[in-house]
Amino acid sequence: MAKFSTIDEYAAAQPEDLRAVTEKMIYLIDGALPGTGALWQGHPVWSLGAAPGKQPVCLIKAYASYVTFGLWRGRELDDPDGRIDAKGGMAHVKLRGPDDIDAALFTRWLTQAAALERAA
Repeated sequence: MAKFSTIDEYAAAQPEDLRAVTEKMIYLIDGALPGTGALWQGHPVWSLGAAPGKQPVCLIKAYASYVTFGLWRGRELDDPDGRIDAKGGMAHVKLRGPDDIDAALFTRWLTQAAALERAA
């Protein structure tokens, strides 16, 4: 696994099709959770605590054919359309292209998830 120093390096290292998804998600998450992103365990994570991974809210992680948008409190979020996959480990959404990103919906989730984490 490659080592990256910054979130931007992580995004730049993705294949072209996934880079567009990664960059769009970074922009969206940074807008909702400014100043909270860092690399943690090899991929971008946005946390509310004093250090990366402390009070984590979300992550993005690129795989061979998709980017995962993971939400630590995802099972607790309002998801009437069932878009969040809550089976198995972390609740997440698989993003295969930029059109899979619903900026308004994802921003609502990020706001809800951050509020849940702050209240914990």
